[in-house]
Amino acid sequence: MTQPIRAAVIGFGNGGRTFHTAFISAVSGLDLAAIVQRKGDEAAQAYPNATIYRSVEEMLADKSIQLVSVTTSNQTHFEIGRQCLLAGKHTVIDKPFALTSAEAAELIAIGRKRNLVLSAFQNRRWDGDFKTVCNILQSGVLGRLIVFESHYDRFRQELRVGTWKEGGLYGGGQLYDLGTHIIDQALHLFGAPKAITANIRTERDGALNDDAFDISLRYIGETEKNLTVWLRSTMTAAIAGPRFTLHGTKGSFVKFGIDPQEDAIKAGVVIGSRIGSLAWGEEPESDWGLLKLADGSEKRIPIEPGDYRDYYANVRDAILGIEPLAVPGADAWRTARIIELARQSSEEGRTRPVDFGQAPS
Repeated sequence: MTQPIRAAVIGFGNGGRTFHTAFISAVSGLDLAAIVQRKGDEAAQAYPNATIYRSVEEMLADKSIQLVSVTTSNQTHFEIGRQCLLAGKHTVIDKPFALTSAEAAELIAIGRKRNLVLSAFQNRRWDGDFKTVCNILQSGVLGRLIVFESHYDRFRQELRVGTWKEGGLYGGGQLYDLGTHIIDQALHLFGAPKAITANIRTERDGALNDDAFDISLRYIGETEKNLTVWLRSTMTAAIAGPRFTLHGTKGSFVKFGIDPQEDAIKAGVVIGSRIGSLAWGEEPESDWGLLKLADGSEKRIPIEPGDYRDYYANVRDAILGIEPLAVPGADAWRTARIIELARQSSEEGRTRPVDFGQAPS
């Protein structure tokens, strides 16, 4: 029998605690063997069987560790990810994978040279609503898609200026946070757009990093004809808009509400267990999507249960050579490049062409 892959998580903030340690522990074939927490005992209390290291270097010296997940502040992802790869470890890097496409390309080159699995943590591909949208598009029920709109709306007026996310540092802000997820989802669905127009801004009084954006991706071709993809996010939506809105030549699909997995973990629900009458990742009927067709008929569409465990199960199987990696570093390079172009478009106040010609081969 194959021995479990020994994994380590660097960082025990929200990302490391809520997502990485929790889901690694919940996936068979992975062993959460170590956690790097520079200060505090929270990691040791939560995972008493894991070795707690106080430095990245100390953990990387442990030759038994095969997989490392980087969950530190955005500004450190490139350097720490590079350290892990050079130490011969398979590596997962939380979003954003890197702050520039050049950094992403360098990490990809190191990983390929050493024949290591390198992935961006795009767990939102395993959101139940996104999986449902993928199924609807694949079914063709909407006809030719004309408009695809994806929102991440929140309401929080108070600022967290003492944090790296909102303290004015480069790499903080909403675009590098939730923006990486919805950009990745759009690229996963539709590939490279022809052009991008973006408005990246601050809306809350005193905000030091961007807290809102509107990004338009234009697709023009034999298959897409004229498809417009809108990616939007704000922290000032007391009434949130739809999570997804799709309009096609044969009908529309609208979905409200957010995948429940993150809130369930924060509430202390054991991953994989039921929440009342609902299975893990399942959404109540009140949050199902609405499909309306051109003939006037409409029906509620059940949302496929989401499961972030499938992300780490895929990483495990890629390390074992069983299946291809679902979110390779090349995908992270495309997301980083779109963010660069979005920032340029917003600063210049104009539409920019999208060219992925420099993508790592």
